[in-house]
Amino acid sequence: MNATVATSVFGVFMVATVALGLLAVRGRRGGEGGGGLAEWSVGGRSLGTVFIWVLMAGEGYTSFSYLGAAGWGYNYGAPVLYVVAYMSCGYALGYVVGPLLWAYAREHGLVGITDMVAHRFGRPWLGALVAVLATVFLLPYIQLQITGMGVVVSTISYGAISLNWAYFIAFAVTTGFVVVSGLRGSAWVSVLKDLLVIVTLGFLAVYVPLHYFDGYGPFLDRLVTEKRDWLTLPGHGDSGLGQAWFITTSFLNSLTVVIFPTTVAGYLGARNADVLRRNAMWLPAYNVLLFVPMLLGMAALFVVPGLAGAESNLALFELVVDSLPAWSVGVIGVAAALSSIVPMAVFMLVIGTMWGRSVLSLVPRWERRQKGAAQLVVVVAGSLALLLTYTAPNTLVRLSLISYEGMAQLLPMVLLGLVWRRLTLLGALSGLVVGVGAVCGFVFTDHDPVWGVNAGIVALAANLAVALAVTYAGPREHDPRPDEEVLARDEPVVNAH
Repeated sequence: MNATVATSVFGVFMVATVALGLLAVRGRRGGEGGGGLAEWSVGGRSLGTVFIWVLMAGEGYTSFSYLGAAGWGYNYGAPVLYVVAYMSCGYALGYVVGPLLWAYAREHGLVGITDMVAHRFGRPWLGALVAVLATVFLLPYIQLQITGMGVVVSTISYGAISLNWAYFIAFAVTTGFVVVSGLRGSAWVSVLKDLLVIVTLGFLAVYVPLHYFDGYGPFLDRLVTEKRDWLTLPGHGDSGLGQAWFITTSFLNSLTVVIFPTTVAGYLGARNADVLRRNAMWLPAYNVLLFVPMLLGMAALFVVPGLAGAESNLALFELVVDSLPAWSVGVIGVAAALSSIVPMAVFMLVIGTMWGRSVLSLVPRWERRQKGAAQLVVVVAGSLALLLTYTAPNTLVRLSLISYEGMAQLLPMVLLGLVWRRLTLLGALSGLVVGVGAVCGFVFTDHDPVWGVNAGIVALAANLAVALAVTYAGPREHDPRPDEEVLARDEPVVNAH
């Protein structure tokens, strides 16, 4: 009976989610691009402050928030606070970077970082190369969301739905949703998701300490007395996640998040640059809720001890299923599932856009069908991520870190290239090869952290050093275009309404 009630609530909300996505794009055929790739991928560049805020807040509230943050709080404790640190710093950087990228894309009719790189260096094939590389590092993040939503579906069904079937449901719902609704539908559903996230996390923040410990005082007393290691760096166990790792990871991720393709999709969907500046000021307040799953993960240490490995991702939902009625389990499950669907939809949309615009457009027969090509790529990318979920499972935070460390290697080419004319194509490519090679070497040989610091920042330092050395040692590139055509500014020359 519990499984029936919880899954029924879940099913009703999923139907409502798809309907909301369809409603969002109804009548949008006349927008910029005639309902084509620009409308599908960046919402016709017409989203206002509220929609941009909830859409970009979705970057902070994913499966990781409900499951991974609680899991790391359960396993290690204090190191998980890096999430709050890097996101808050990233929003501050976004105040400057967001309008810069928005203006560059607006002025030149671009829809993503692959377009920007291709335009900056005047090489269409470079956009295709970046699209392939970005896809490789984004697939683990899609896998993370499939894994997270699968865990939610299986858990709220009280085991009636197996994990394998739950993963497939997560893939099918999200793929169908994003192919039809695009970025605008994701923004609309983000409103529903954020309302549920705020209500459910706020409720759990009060309910769990009262129900299991008679309040925060007894809970925190017990935590300090019995689990002292969880409250300091490097946290519990021989994690290697000490102060140097915390600082370098927070710094690296705060830089990377501003050029993450999904973040850029949010930037480019804005109506104007001021929307992004207001957004950057308000988004850090949303991070307060991230403390809730982290704290509840540590509460689970006393209620459901003994969770190991990937099972630790279930820490929060073990508390929910153990103590709440089935209907409320279903509602909390919906909030967690939407926290997977919205970011996963944007990740898949971004991959589709990159390939439709920068890779398949190089093939003559696909050049005029970029939106259709992009939607096809969404299905393929989702299928690959689903296959990885079945064949190469991993813990949620580990997948997140791999994505960020890889994407960080695009920083010199994207950000430095857009503000410094002297950076050459050979220099940028040389640094990229070194950086990506170093990240892969560290990650696949289990040397992350390396020397106590984030492996991604070591790779980025090597990347930047090589890029600068090759640029200064090599010949200057001849590009007849003026600086105004090549470099980014805060506002486009013609600011369309």
